[in-house]
Amino acid sequence: MGTVVFLYRSLAYRNAAADLLRKARKLPRGAERSAVLRYAKALKELAQTEAWLEGRSDSKPQATVPARVAASL
Repeated sequence: MGTVVFLYRSLAYRNAAADLLRKARKLPRGAERSAVLRYAKALKELAQTEAWLEGRSDSKPQATVPARVAASL
């Protein structure tokens, strides 16, 4: 039962984020568009966090950029 609940909750967050992104594309640039984009990003991150908490991860891990260390003389 836990898997089904996770699936529906995660899909709901992802679908809400996609809907908000579609809405943001229609808005002119400005404060309202920025707020909608931030909200959509937060919903997407929430879905990813729930996947992590449930012990699941996305099919592709995020690529990390190796840190460069500057040598001092």
